[in-house]
Amino acid sequence: MKSFSVLVSLGIISFALSSCSLFRPSEPVVQRSSDYLIRTLSGISQGQSIEGEAVVSWFDIPFAKPPVGDLRWKAPRPLRNPEQILAQRDDTACVQKASRFAGVEGSGIVGSEDCLYLDIKAPADFADKQYPVMFWIHGGGNTSGLKDYYDFSKLVTSKDVVVVTTNYRLGALGWFTHPAIQGTQDGLDKASNFGTLDIIQSLKWVKNNIAQFGGDGSNVTIFGESAGGHNVLTLLASPLAEGLFHKAISQSGYTLTTTLADAYNKDGADRLIERGSWQITNQLVQKEQSEYSIGELRQLLKTINARDFISLYYEEGERFDSIPLATIDDIVIPSGGIIGALSNPDYAKNIPVIAGATKDEVALWLALHRYFMDSKYIFTKLLPPKVTQKNPPVYDLWVRVRSHAWKLKGADNALAAMEAAGYQELYAFQFDWDHQKSSFFVDFPKVFGAAHGTDIAFITGNYTYGPISRYIYPEGQARNEMQSSMMSAWSNFAKNGIPDTETTVTWQPFSASSPNYLRLDRNDLLRMDRESESIESLLESVALSPVLTDYQRCYIVWETYNNVARSEPQAYAQWNNGLCKTVDMRAEQKALADKLIAQYGSVEVL
Repeated sequence: MKSFSVLVSLGIISFALSSCSLFRPSEPVVQRSSDYLIRTLSGISQGQSIEGEAVVSWFDIPFAKPPVGDLRWKAPRPLRNPEQILAQRDDTACVQKASRFAGVEGSGIVGSEDCLYLDIKAPADFADKQYPVMFWIHGGGNTSGLKDYYDFSKLVTSKDVVVVTTNYRLGALGWFTHPAIQGTQDGLDKASNFGTLDIIQSLKWVKNNIAQFGGDGSNVTIFGESAGGHNVLTLLASPLAEGLFHKAISQSGYTLTTTLADAYNKDGADRLIERGSWQITNQLVQKEQSEYSIGELRQLLKTINARDFISLYYEEGERFDSIPLATIDDIVIPSGGIIGALSNPDYAKNIPVIAGATKDEVALWLALHRYFMDSKYIFTKLLPPKVTQKNPPVYDLWVRVRSHAWKLKGADNALAAMEAAGYQELYAFQFDWDHQKSSFFVDFPKVFGAAHGTDIAFITGNYTYGPISRYIYPEGQARNEMQSSMMSAWSNFAKNGIPDTETTVTWQPFSASSPNYLRLDRNDLLRMDRESESIESLLESVALSPVLTDYQRCYIVWETYNNVARSEPQAYAQWNNGLCKTVDMRAEQKALADKLIAQYGSVEVL
């Protein structure tokens, strides 16, 4: 009888789910008023609004010529075609590996090189207004993501700002260095940072056109998270972005760069780099590259199918060095790299800047890693497995050290560099909100906490984090208070350069001598603090921890010295009296991954 009851219950649930379509609300009414028809330098765009909502949206406006054919790996060309009628496109994703977490559905390599488009959202009363402009740069490691994944409608309507979201070339189509490319080109085309140049061109388009959408071109705030935060810092460092924005916010940004030599990596000179352009090109040719002329290699690289080219970077699975790094090309990024340029008064923008990180950044990656987690199917494989920590003290220390180091290297060091260059209005934060709902299958507050990317939802007001959204962002006062504080701080900063949370807590500025930062959290936990840790003190806690093995110490130290900012292999070798000097951690990382894949079929528990 029990099994029969279960079947009946499941049948009722199935019927209820299948019948939901009978009671779904009607499709929203889309309005396309002639008042929303805007003529731009690149075409005529028809805005639209949803009946009952106070925001107007313009989608898929091209800001440059498609970088196809010979324009591949060249600086973006301005597009001037004011008479063309712009139509909304089904897909504007740049070439990348499909990922629902990046908002790009499908399988394998997807997207197109014809992807240089932007979207605009403005309050419904935009005509004859001059609202502050907030220019969002999406994240995704500069290998994935797209503008469409983010909807800032709630920020626009509640805070009276205009929001622009933009695409830019990704992966090796956006960052690439090879003599057959730069050696045969002139001017900006000799650069290596084509994705950065796309963002700069998008900002130029905004400067020339945004007034017609109710935006103030003399008050533009750039903001972005992860790779988007990194790109914010890159724009602050680049002399080519001068005068294109007036405030900047970097969320979980980083300052990693590579040299031209390492980006090419001829003959595999740096054994830690497995996907330099020399190595990738080797996969395309039938004989030694030296036996080809520069013209032949250029033709090969310029004509290969874009998806086939990007797929070369994933033939042996995703690894750290498949992520393209901003390259010190002395055109887009000056010779001193990002940190060097940020500290140089010659490149200083001298504008207000916010930078920060989340309390549990790396939990996004570690929370589902089989080295740290066990998974077991309790009832049936139709339900998710129960995920538990193998060793909570080790996991907690690993997350704490690596995440705190991200803040120090990706935010505090960048702000200190800008202070040295003369910046005066600098603000730091740490996102601490971790009031998730636990599940029988995963203890989300303990495992995920304030993980990488969990802060974005409080600015958009759209609480999505993949299939676990309802656990990560449970409805309630804690969520509402965090949204109010962040939307207020970000929009007030865009309006007047002061990040006012509209609470009783005043956000005090950062300086190297007084490293104040705001702990972003629900109202009773929202407070100012002062940074007391350093990379040295964090790694001292690793050296002294009784819960770690020496293997684990070296693993943490390697990751700390080689992520977020300039790699420091020498510091790793010298740490703690040379404890890790003989430990080849790159080899150990690969060995661990191979072991887990052989045992479980995957490094991840889900």
